Amino acid sequence: MEIEKSILDKVNIWLTPEFDSETQEAIKEMMTSSPKELEECFYKNLEFGTGGMRGVMGAGTNRINKYTLGKATQGLSNYLKESFTGEEIKVAIAYDCRNNSDTLAKVVADVFSANGVKVFLFSELRPTPELSFALKYLNCHAGIVLTASHNPPEYNGYKVYWQDGGQLVPPQDGEIIKTIEALEYSEINFNANEDLIEYIGEEIDKAFIKSSLENATFNTSQKAKDDLKIVFTSLHGTSIKLVPDVLEAAGYKNVFLVAEQAEPNGNFPTVKSPNPEEPEALSMAVALADKVDADIVIGTDPDSDRLGVAVRNDEGVMTLLNGNQTMVLMTHFLLEQWKKEGKITGNEFIGSTIVSTPMMQELATAYNIECKAGLTGFKWIAKMIKDYPEQQFIGGGEESFGFMVGDAVRDKDAVTSTLLVCEIAAQAKEKSSSLYQELLKMYTEFGFYKELLISITKKGMEGAAEIKQMMADLRERPMKEINGQRVVMVEDYQSSIAKNLLTNEEEELLLPKSNVLIYYLEDGSKICARPSGTEPKIKFYFSVNDELNDVANYKAVEAELTQRVENIIKEMNLI
Repeated sequence: MEIEKSILDKVNIWLTPEFDSETQEAIKEMMTSSPKELEECFYKNLEFGTGGMRGVMGAGTNRINKYTLGKATQGLSNYLKESFTGEEIKVAIAYDCRNNSDTLAKVVADVFSANGVKVFLFSELRPTPELSFALKYLNCHAGIVLTASHNPPEYNGYKVYWQDGGQLVPPQDGEIIKTIEALEYSEINFNANEDLIEYIGEEIDKAFIKSSLENATFNTSQKAKDDLKIVFTSLHGTSIKLVPDVLEAAGYKNVFLVAEQAEPNGNFPTVKSPNPEEPEALSMAVALADKVDADIVIGTDPDSDRLGVAVRNDEGVMTLLNGNQTMVLMTHFLLEQWKKEGKITGNEFIGSTIVSTPMMQELATAYNIECKAGLTGFKWIAKMIKDYPEQQFIGGGEESFGFMVGDAVRDKDAVTSTLLVCEIAAQAKEKSSSLYQELLKMYTEFGFYKELLISITKKGMEGAAEIKQMMADLRERPMKEINGQRVVMVEDYQSSIAKNLLTNEEEELLLPKSNVLIYYLEDGSKICARPSGTEPKIKFYFSVNDELNDVANYKAVEAELTQRVENIIKEMNLI
């Protein structure tokens, strides 16, 4: 195949002595044996998405490697020095279990130190939430974590955090991207100043564990803790460094680890995908739970910011909760605790996202507080805390299995959330209930909301074009009726316009622009479409709801809601 001149121009730059021989040999090999792969490696530059810069490892501008990360770090160093003139600039760096994460983290540390920046580098792999915590604890200006979350083994990534402990948001993200794009690879300074690199670990661990205990323990009796049987799996990831210690420090003794998945391993040998959103990922943990008659299964993703929870249903069968369900369970529990302690004044808020369950708003209304909904990504929840210092943040989450308890960590935190879920489960069991039964009770009180997510993968340049066309079709030719229900409102966050299709009235959407569309139907159903910012996917989020007058009617109403979602998916030609 013939490669475009613009791509070849990029390739030729990477064949100059500025790049090491290993990189050059990899490129030459692709030129002769796999020109299609070469095109994929160079057709664009890696971009910052909702979770930072993430991609396949390898040579090229569209790959994670020492040069793309070096360039990002050089640009960030330049920006930090311009932003904080006269200060000793400090950054914290962590990395997860992925292949090459440790060596790439050292490359990043080298570039920062070469630019006169003080670096606190974790000596071993650590959970992502600990990086957010460490940044604030050490009064750093920025932080980096090398991780690709739950992506396949060939991926890695680079997440950037700012002074408040949250990920980059406007205007810093755009300004930093411009600074990075203006650089040539020849401007990267890889010559480390080892005197500026300090290795950290145990002190931060102790402080983080103390913080988790302060934020996620709520007068649970020791007997309740002793009676709760917990199965935990780190899915070969970083949470093994902290979660068992946190649970032990909180007084939970009946914790069974999935030994086969306890060893950190970037190849994730026992799972197809290290994603706790996938039932298959927790299958070994569920099998162990059945063996030891456990009450709850908890699994975290490789960098320990997401958690999956499985609980026994009324038939005693382990059932995986979705992210919306765990989010409302944790939020409701926190609100109840705050109410019992007399801490709710009306000046508090919980955080969520526009693609997550509307049930979060119902909870906020019931407790006379505010629910702020932002764009997808915890950086927007962190920004809420930063933008509204006069209000107190209780907790918040999003449908993608992430939750944040309080504001000590300004990102989703599976470590502290794991402890919180155990507190809820222990207290429920003590009163002859369970997490599952507590969820059903909530449905009778706040409405039965059922959500489903469909992710459609479209890889490479062709896939990106297909996703772009799918979004264009939904925008330019919006559906007027779905499953016999009229579409009453379409919110387009790219144009910042919400249009009532019944009256043709338009309102301005005040959130930052984003490639998200939301359809609202007259029966209260909600459909969101959003291309992923970190994976080659387009995601469709469905939310339907109905009243549940009695827990005894749960199965019948659940079946009706399931059928409603299936009808919507079929009518939208997504299956």
